[in-house]
Amino acid sequence: MLGILALLALIGCVICWILVLIKIFQNDGALKGILGLICSLFAFIWGWMNAGRLNIKNIMMAWTVLLIIYAILAAMSGGFSYSYGTPT
Repeated sequence: MLGILALLALIGCVICWILVLIKIFQNDGALKGILGLICSLFAFIWGWMNAGRLNIKNIMMAWTVLLIIYAILAAMSGGFSYSYGTPT
């Protein structure tokens, strides 16, 4: 159940990332937009740096909260644990 909730939080993160990518392409051009497409961390930092100017504080706040929720739920559901060796 926690894995499904983590997946929903991750889908919300992707939606916020796409919204910020649209703003990057509109305001800073294709080069930075492609960089944000390749590296979502760049898009996240760019979004917070320009949140006040572009009036996207709500999107960035939602993205930040969803990232924190995703990390917590993924850790609680064992999403970060990998077993090596022979299966039992």
